[in-house]
Parts: sequence; structure tokens; C-alpha cells
Amino acid sequence: MLSRRDFLAVSAALPWAFRGIASASPSKIPVGIELYSVRESLKSDPVGTLRAVAKMGYQCVEFYAPYFDWSEAQARSTRKLLDELGLKCYSTHNAATNLNPENIEKAKDFNQILGSKYLVLAWSDAKTTLDGWKAVPEMLNAASDKLAPAGLKAGYHNHTAEFTAIDGQRPIEIIAKNTKPSVMLQLDVGTCLEAGGDPVAWIRANPGRIRSIHCKDWSPQPDKAYKVLFGEGVADWKGIFQAAESGGGVEFYYVEQEGSRFSEFETAQKCLDLFHATHKSI
Repeated sequence: MLSRRDFLAVSAALPWAFRGIASASPSKIPVGIELYSVRESLKSDPVGTLRAVAKMGYQCVEFYAPYFDWSEAQARSTRKLLDELGLKCYSTHNAATNLNPENIEKAKDFNQILGSKYLVLAWSDAKTTLDGWKAVPEMLNAASDKLAPAGLKAGYHNHTAEFTAIDGQRPIEIIAKNTKPSVMLQLDVGTCLEAGGDPVAWIRANPGRIRSIHCKDWSPQPDKAYKVLFGEGVADWKGIFQAAESGGGVEFYYVEQEGSRFSEFETAQKCLDLFHATHKSI
């Protein structure tokens, strides 16, 4: 039994102990997988693929464009499976046609079924002029207005074209400047790097807007490029995590992989392990 003196000594030390535990605790920001990373497996066995990534330790998934072709029954059965596995779907990747007036209601309904928060425009064809890029924020703002009553938001996912300057200005800056603050700027780290961009600087330049990050590495060696695993390329992951979590507004991370020297599932597991090893050291 503790003496009164021992009790007081332990009590005095507790606040410092708890402070140490708090500072050492892992980030509460979930890490998921963009399911394009396991696309071949997803095509042949969608249920088995979701079970596999959940078993690996992924906390959330991002469905890409083909989800739009599901039936409502398939969307509901998928949500039931996600709940069973403890997986979340915080966002989906969408073709531009999904956000058009004639399709956005269906996209909205499916995202509500899945529990998604963001409908992300996954791709916009490269434009040759800055004026051409101005149509993108107009589309995102219109989609945002349609989604808002349902509690959903729009988002945009960059590729190399958005970080490649035209007449001295990068299209991504036009998109950021001319979209509503509610529109998420989903950062693809690998394509930003390939275009010569600085992911850390971009995050810091857009506080609160980088609410999702695709954690895809990149190597300037042509034979490796996007085939490297997380942490094997040139990305400054520690700097990216620090910027994202100290003002960037990140709500969830997604591992994305276009392929590697390993199988899809091996790649997904290795990248998740490397992510955790890197993130816990920041």
C-alpha cells in the first residue's frame, strides 16, 4: 500500500507523465489507400480486396471513378462491408462527368451511402492557356453549391500539368485562388515533385486547404519514377507531415501506388509499414 508521502510524490509526477504520453502518442489522422493502387485485385475480387487492405491495417479507402457505375444495391452492400471491416470512405475520385449537372445527383447519393465527405475531381485534361484552366474552378464551385445542402464538399486532385507554369503562372494557383475555401485541394505528392514543385511550400501557402494527401513518392531516375515504394523517392515526408499537421488542415492520408517491383498487395503492405515508420519519427 502506498504511504501518504509516496501517494503525493506519484500524484505530483502524474501530470508530467501524462504530458509525456500525450506528446509521444501517434497521430490520430487516419491513413488509407487509394484503391487504384490495388486496381487489378479490386476488379477481380472487390470484397476480398477490401478485406485484405483492412487486415493490413488501412483505416480508410478511396474509391476511384468506376464506383459510379455501381447499382444502388452494390453501393449499399459495399457500405455494409466497410462498416463490418471498420473501414471509412472519406472521399471518392470522380471523372468530370460525375460532377456535371446531369450526373451529380447520382454521385451525391452514392457518396452519402458510402459515408464520404468529399467528391474529388480526379483529373482535368491539360490546358494550353491560363484562360482554359479558369473553367476548372468554375466547375468545382458549381459542384460545391450542389453538394453543400447534403453536407458534402468538392475537391481537386493535381497532376503534373497543374504544377507546370504557363506564362509564368501555375494552373494550380488559379484553381486555389478561384475556388471556394470549402473546396479541398488534394495534394498528389509524386506528380507535384515530377513537375518541379515543392509539396511543403505548397501546403504552407494554402493553410487549411490541403485536407487530403496522396502519399505517392517519385524518383527522378526514369527507370524508377513512380515505381518506388513510399520513402524510396525524393519526397521530404517528414517535412510534408509537419506542414500538413501544423496548418495544412490534413484530415486523412492515402497511400497511392502506380506499381512497384512487388505485387499489388505486397506493395500496399510495404508502403503502409514505411508510412508508419516515417510518420512516428516526426
